Amino acid sequence: MTGNSLSYKDLLKKVKQNLAPSLAEDWPELPAVRAEGAYLYTEDGKEYLDFTSGVGVTNLGHNHPKVLEAAIEQMKKFSHSAVGITLHEPLLRLTEVLPKVMPKGMEMFFFGNSGSEAVEGAIKLARYVSRRPGIIAFTGGFHGRTFGSISVTSVKSKYRNHYEPFVPGIYFADFANPFHCPLGDSEQTVIDWSIASIEKIFAHHIPPSEVAAMLVEPVQGEGGYVVPPKGFLQELRRICDQYGIFLIFDEVQTGFGRTGEMFAAQVFGVRPDIMAIAKGIANGFPLGATVSSREIMSRWQAGSHGTTYGGNPVACAAALAVQEVMREEDVLKNCREMGKLFINGLRNLQSTHSFIGDVRGLGLMIALEIVKPDGNKTPDPEKAMNILQKMLEHGLLAYMAGPVGQVIRFIPPLIVTAEQISQALEIIDISLKEVV
Repeated sequence: MTGNSLSYKDLLKKVKQNLAPSLAEDWPELPAVRAEGAYLYTEDGKEYLDFTSGVGVTNLGHNHPKVLEAAIEQMKKFSHSAVGITLHEPLLRLTEVLPKVMPKGMEMFFFGNSGSEAVEGAIKLARYVSRRPGIIAFTGGFHGRTFGSISVTSVKSKYRNHYEPFVPGIYFADFANPFHCPLGDSEQTVIDWSIASIEKIFAHHIPPSEVAAMLVEPVQGEGGYVVPPKGFLQELRRICDQYGIFLIFDEVQTGFGRTGEMFAAQVFGVRPDIMAIAKGIANGFPLGATVSSREIMSRWQAGSHGTTYGGNPVACAAALAVQEVMREEDVLKNCREMGKLFINGLRNLQSTHSFIGDVRGLGLMIALEIVKPDGNKTPDPEKAMNILQKMLEHGLLAYMAGPVGQVIRFIPPLIVTAEQISQALEIIDISLKEVV
């Protein structure tokens, strides 16, 4: 039988022989056949409230009609055009629209297809312009899985296993994690602990005059939705200014409204020099970008970087529609209101379940950290997975995070309703009780 003659059920049975385990073997492997708004529908007729949003991609919900319409209309014209060979209108229009919502000074773009590519571009840009080799990243960070991006990723050793040697010149500092700072959880203590690790790098590994950039997620994503004290990013900005180091924000997951503002840089009031953006930019169509000021980006000369598919016309048309919807539907306001409703509900549940060590988040980037009742904040990934499985059985899809999978992260679409938040909280409550 050919692939076209096999039934969907037959194809599902062949997944493990046709797809690499690194792609196919994840959780929960739902056989989805349709999606709309905040819901996924599977081949067996079940409905799931999707609080993963394609891992922070479909911020406007699945199949938003305005985004789909824009993509379809562009497909009728043409679906691919390599930038430089031709210049198409959606790409050019997007370069005029995005600076209006980006942090100040983020006004010149290199478009790729993904977050990993955006991070790779940011690292290359920083090294190219500064003529310095060093990159400081942060322990617990996730920046992608291509070779350059995995070189600055440290959330899990398994992501790095068997790939050494990595890109040289990478150094890791401690991220300002309030829940796991060994010196205490006061904001200043947490900040001082992290900054001390940067100073140690300067003293023992590489002088600041040789550091091209600091690369940081304003809120760590895969690392467990870790929200640092506001002063942490301000301190990074101060250090970078002092030594002429570029500050790179990886806003692949925090961008396009996820934290309640268009970008986390705006939440924290800190201006980066370079940004990596992707995920929610086109609500499911592959698009990402390395972004900087004209002063910096214009020094990245022709031929120093390139792409075949980046800035795809269909994805750019979708991205333009995303910005229209964000304005017309006041998506950011809904994100802030629903985020507050959701996190308050989770904190109420925390008061009755001692294994919920922490409830944290910004906007609709929210997490529970599950710990053992030993008073030492010992991660409990087994219980976290049991809770995820119970929630799935009751119709709510969330996802794991954290270095050992001890964090349950919720990534609802930014158009989620109060009724859907209530539905999710009810399922979470039932699931927490079932794993006690």
